[in-house]
Amino acid sequence: MSAKKSGKNASQRAMSTTGYAYAFLLILQTILIGVNAENRLQQGDSPIEVLNWMINQCIPVLKQASSLQEKQKKILLPKHRPSKDQ
Repeated sequence: MSAKKSGKNASQRAMSTTGYAYAFLLILQTILIGVNAENRLQQGDSPIEVLNWMINQCIPVLKQASSLQEKQKKILLPKHRPSKDQ
């Protein structure tokens, strides 16, 4: 029984580490979008154009974060086994 627990804990730790890595990369991507937006403002683009550009850049980031969250939910939820009665 202890082997199952340690295996499960190792799996959860690996997923947690992977999750933190993905979260860090998504945060870094968002920061870089902000830096690029600041550069565009300094180059003379209008704030509305920059805001529109930022929204278009952030949508894929939000999709990636949502996809990661769904993937982690699927992995963490126990899988239901069909009963023998059926």
